[in-house]
Amino acid sequence: MACAQTGSGKTAAFCFPIISGIMRDQRGERPLGSRTVYPLALILSPSRELASQIRDKAKKFSYQTGVKVVVAYGGTPIDQQLMELEKGVDILVATPGRLNELLERATVTMQMIKFLALDEADRMMDMGFEPQIRKIVEQMDMPPRGVRQTMLFSATFPREIQRLASDFLSNYIFLAVEMVGSSPDLITLKVEYVHDSDKRSHLMALLHAQRENGTGDEKSLTLVFVETKTGADTLENWLCMNEFPATSIHGDKTQQEREVALESFKSGRTPIMVATDVAARGLDIPHVAHVVNFDLPNDIHDFVHRSLRTGREGKSGVATTFFNENNASLARELA
Repeated sequence: MACAQTGSGKTAAFCFPIISGIMRDQRGERPLGSRTVYPLALILSPSRELASQIRDKAKKFSYQTGVKVVVAYGGTPIDQQLMELEKGVDILVATPGRLNELLERATVTMQMIKFLALDEADRMMDMGFEPQIRKIVEQMDMPPRGVRQTMLFSATFPREIQRLASDFLSNYIFLAVEMVGSSPDLITLKVEYVHDSDKRSHLMALLHAQRENGTGDEKSLTLVFVETKTGADTLENWLCMNEFPATSIHGDKTQQEREVALESFKSGRTPIMVATDVAARGLDIPHVAHVVNFDLPNDIHDFVHRSLRTGREGKSGVATTFFNENNASLARELA
């Protein structure tokens, strides 16, 4: 069970040992001619975007090794993913819902899993995935703990999650790098007192200041977090009306809309992205210079993950939080 700050290379930390283990192992043991696929490694992720990102990184790390990486997530037609799986898979990256669907169809079996990794493990438990994960791990022919190698990774690990996670591990080691749940020194955290009615004008002032200071170029991105999907849409429209090119991402958007929004943001065509917590975990977007917590979340761990979208891979960043009486319950933990 490993806990390290976001942006510190956790994806590589579980991908490299898995790829190395598969290359070292006898990969010819799997039944031939079967329509069911037998992956050797399973990486579970809470969101489609994170699953897709892990797949891309794992493919890069396994370049020219012959190790095959396939991703499976919901929100898109299953047919394309079935075609990819039929070509063979060593490492399957998946979200819990879509994987359960594949297991029930007998398209995939867990019988030969040697490596199990849960990325953003605490988030999956928080999001209510626990029954689905238990079904995958404990009821679907997966080799038991101690036989398979199990790895849980996150930037935050509340104690109750540690107790829950221990069900999946045998004789495990807890590894913490840096201070668990903290933000790196590279990130400047600012908390500003702003009434709800003044938030838009305050955000506008921040964005104008960025432009004037020369930090609003195409490679300097701003990520604005709000609490609701409706709030994300209305703030995006308001920014665009005020000549700040913006896009938004939230759970009600289709997968294609989410991918288009992310690409537009990453490329700098719309250097401002308004997001709900769907973008708070694991997403690796280079050049995010500024994170703005327009609305504070209810949970301090979500605050940490949001703030860690900046200051990645050795770069500095700023995370500004709008705070008022409505957020009093978070004040102590924030301090």
